[in-house]
Amino acid sequence: MLPDKTQNTAPHLRLLPLISVIVPVHNRLSELEECLDSLHCWRTEGCELILVDDHSTGDVREIADRHGARYFRTPRREGPAGARNLGVHHAIGEILVFVDADVVLSPNTLSIIRGEFDRSPGLAGLFGSYDDEPRCAGFFSSFKNLFHHHTHQAARPEAVTFWSGCGAIRKSVFETVGGFNAARYPVASIEDIELGLRLRQQGQELRLVKSLQVKHLKEWTLTSLMRTDIFQRAIPWTKLILRTGYIPRDLNLAWASRVSAALVAAMALLAVGLFVDLLGFLKWSSKDFAVALLIAAAILLVVNAGLYRFFRRKRGARFAIAAIAAHWAYLFYSGTAFLFACVAEVFPVSSRPPCTESEPSDLVPTRLDERQTPPL
Repeated sequence: MLPDKTQNTAPHLRLLPLISVIVPVHNRLSELEECLDSLHCWRTEGCELILVDDHSTGDVREIADRHGARYFRTPRREGPAGARNLGVHHAIGEILVFVDADVVLSPNTLSIIRGEFDRSPGLAGLFGSYDDEPRCAGFFSSFKNLFHHHTHQAARPEAVTFWSGCGAIRKSVFETVGGFNAARYPVASIEDIELGLRLRQQGQELRLVKSLQVKHLKEWTLTSLMRTDIFQRAIPWTKLILRTGYIPRDLNLAWASRVSAALVAAMALLAVGLFVDLLGFLKWSSKDFAVALLIAAAILLVVNAGLYRFFRRKRGARFAIAAIAAHWAYLFYSGTAFLFACVAEVFPVSSRPPCTESEPSDLVPTRLDERQTPPL
């Protein structure tokens, strides 16, 4: 039997709003098992648990039945945006909690979310961060997750974006804004960032709750990290910025990140200049280039001192040195991708016609109920 909006399983929770926890998944079933195990308290928290199978090849229904979750399956691969929208279409809760299938929640996660909404009637949405103890201890996994954790923990509570790894939105607000733009983002990308932008442009209140932390199970490699950062983050984010003319001054685009990207670009040019000067083609002396390069590097270290101290505190000096190099590389290839995406938008290779009313827009997606696919 499904939970009712006016009657929860626990008598002392009857007056509390029902929460719908929505978990989209495509394969990676071992991680899904751990995620759902961490959600075992959903019944006592007055919640419903919805598992959306984004056309996986494994038996997700059996896992859903074992954990008491409502199960829905997309008829084709639609990506996390489309899968989440399908879950919302069937959700009966007043608060929607989106949880990625590769994260593990803490025992108080749902209580923290409920408390934030109960104390702030005007709050539209909130989100948290990864914790500072990622499951995978490899270098790239540690770097990626610790970088994410520090970025979120150092940001302002008054958010200008959204994160769906562990984030919550009032259902009425989600439906009003049109849901995730699954038409434009058919694969994992910045669909949550774009949703947050639309929420902010409507004047909705979003909050980064720093005590809301989840453990990330994903193992990162150099290849997967660069592919995600470039093709699923930097390029689509650049396109979104160019189409909307809005650059959020928070998280990865805070002033420190922008200054750091500019400094890394300057260092790259200075390094090229130093090499060319060594060949005798420029008027500057090698010493001039070397001094300028050292000054830029010193400023970069100062600007990001908090992040680098955090790396050292969590994993030691050797890890911190390697993480600094990885951070500078991240700034370089992300900045390069940004420039290439800008050039591609200004000088498109093909004569693609401008966006018409029949094409998906970043800020005005098709209606939520028009994009839904029927469950199987």
